[in-house]
Amino acid sequence: MAFCYVLDTNFFVQAHRMYYPFDVFPTFWTKVQDLASRGIVLSIDKVRQELVHNRDELTQWVENSLPEGFFAASETVIGQYAQVAGWATSRAGHYKPAALSEFLHADEADAWLVAYSLADIGNRILITHEVSQPNARNRVKIPEACNAMGVRYMNSISMFRQLGIRF
Repeated sequence: MAFCYVLDTNFFVQAHRMYYPFDVFPTFWTKVQDLASRGIVLSIDKVRQELVHNRDELTQWVENSLPEGFFAASETVIGQYAQVAGWATSRAGHYKPAALSEFLHADEADAWLVAYSLADIGNRILITHEVSQPNARNRVKIPEACNAMGVRYMNSISMFRQLGIRF
């Protein structure tokens, strides 16, 4: 079965800043571009907003290298977003108000990424570098929302392994 991998902002940011800088690992970025053009990876408009905010080399790559339609419209998953928001607010006894406010902020991508993945739960896997921290109270982590909603998630290395990609 072929899955569609939904990329979190940190997929791009950590790759660019820490692990795969453009000048050292151009093949990484070429492979991401190839996967995007084949519809194997995609993301949402909220991630694009977070990526272009810094106006740096990563912004230029995002704007010039990803195909039209790579960033899906988040408003197409309003129903699923309501489900994710409902779960988050039901956890108000656990999370601090600021954590819930951040997670549910309209411009914050995390809840929308979970919702987008939930909308086609059998075919979409969310790719994030966030690590589950169920006892954390100061931030709602993507893995907790995914676990609660039944959404599959993994990090980028697991995705590349699953796809059989080597660099």
